[in-house]
Amino acid sequence: MIRTRFAPSPTGFLHVGGARTALFSWAYARRHGGRFILRVEDTDLVRSTPEAVQAILDGMQWLGLAHDEGPFYQTQRMPRYREVIAEMLAAGTAYHCYMQPDELDRLRAEQREQGRKPRYDGRWRPQPGKRLPEPPAGIEPVVRFRNPVDGVVAWDDLVKGRIEVANSELDDLVIARADGSPTYNFCVVVDDRDMGITHVIRGDDHVNNTPRQINILQALGAPVPLYAHLSMILGDDGQKLSKRHGAVSVMQYDDAGYLPEAVLNYLARLGWSHGDDEIFSMQQFCEWFDLDHITPSAAQFNSEKLNWLNAQHLRRCDAGRLAALVRPRLAARGVVVGETPSLAAIIELHKERVSNLNELADVAEVFYIDLQPRSELLARHLTPEALPLLDDFAARLAEVPWQAAAIAALIKECVARHGVKMPKLAMPVRVLLTGLEQTPSVDALMALFPRTTALERLARARCVASSAPRSV
Repeated sequence: MIRTRFAPSPTGFLHVGGARTALFSWAYARRHGGRFILRVEDTDLVRSTPEAVQAILDGMQWLGLAHDEGPFYQTQRMPRYREVIAEMLAAGTAYHCYMQPDELDRLRAEQREQGRKPRYDGRWRPQPGKRLPEPPAGIEPVVRFRNPVDGVVAWDDLVKGRIEVANSELDDLVIARADGSPTYNFCVVVDDRDMGITHVIRGDDHVNNTPRQINILQALGAPVPLYAHLSMILGDDGQKLSKRHGAVSVMQYDDAGYLPEAVLNYLARLGWSHGDDEIFSMQQFCEWFDLDHITPSAAQFNSEKLNWLNAQHLRRCDAGRLAALVRPRLAARGVVVGETPSLAAIIELHKERVSNLNELADVAEVFYIDLQPRSELLARHLTPEALPLLDDFAARLAEVPWQAAAIAALIKECVARHGVKMPKLAMPVRVLLTGLEQTPSVDALMALFPRTTALERLARARCVASSAPRSV
């Protein structure tokens, strides 16, 4: 069975790069009927925080990337890591090193001065016929992995292709510090082995860790997973992704009014493609996704494309679900949503004209508040020529059936009787009802309001217009 994992370090929020890694790992497991494991690599006790852990969990939940196992926390697995280190020491694949940090710093400085690659020189590495010095008193040793000295470590990366690294380029990695705490690369290896991970899908910033991890896995006699290293995501200016490009917490996309499926759809297209398909559901994505179509080149983040995709998903979304998402946004503004007009009906009318949930909340808000159109809009549209037309329309409006078709017929009748074009009536009505100049058709808009509310807004706003400053 295919087993993938997402293993974030809780030193910050879940950003778009991590979310894409999680998405690809999740989708690959779903595509092949496997298991997706969530693992929190929280061994950096200085930088890891409970708030960051919760931010990651919240982001995964909002995106809908449900894990099959976990979350597992490395800080809860310390006895297991110590157990494996003891086994490696007994087997001779690891050894104690008493070299102090200041000694290592001096050695590396000397190597740099000589134009050599700075690295540990193996002075405490046991070798046949080699006599080691006496361990210094009062010094707690680190534990180093006994890396092979000959040959190469190689793997066929499922994104980047064949990668080979000479073992002579790798020194003996510290796998446990002097205080006994295990290091990152070692914990990853033990976790991947114990959890039966078959495919490691992660960012290409981990490529340099891979040869060391493979060597440790082989020393443990463990199967080596297949690796797929995803290229980095750049901003639309070609620079490293930063907050101004969109490298923010995925929960900020929730705050900004994006749908999770739109964010996932967009992330899926960052470095992966399925022909010319741009808009798709996560069910379709899981059916299509494989690692063969991931490009090894860097992907570029484009906020305009994300906005367009979000608008497309809004149009396809059920108005009832959108109403449930917009309602708490209105509540946060102190807007009480009444039974009439129907919030779902408002959203159904407007959802093809907006690009995010906050814009939907903006247009829905005007139906439930004590609206006061801006004076400059009143001055622009409630001209002396428009007022008689509005009076005639309002008087007849009380008598028509309260349906869009009947209201549309009345509008056409009024403009024809007064010999004016449609905007002469439609624009003042828009402003009086909503305080906006851009809305769906006036007849459909007005039919959403209770008749009494519509008439009150027309009458009250006209009274205000009588004392409003006029444009010249």
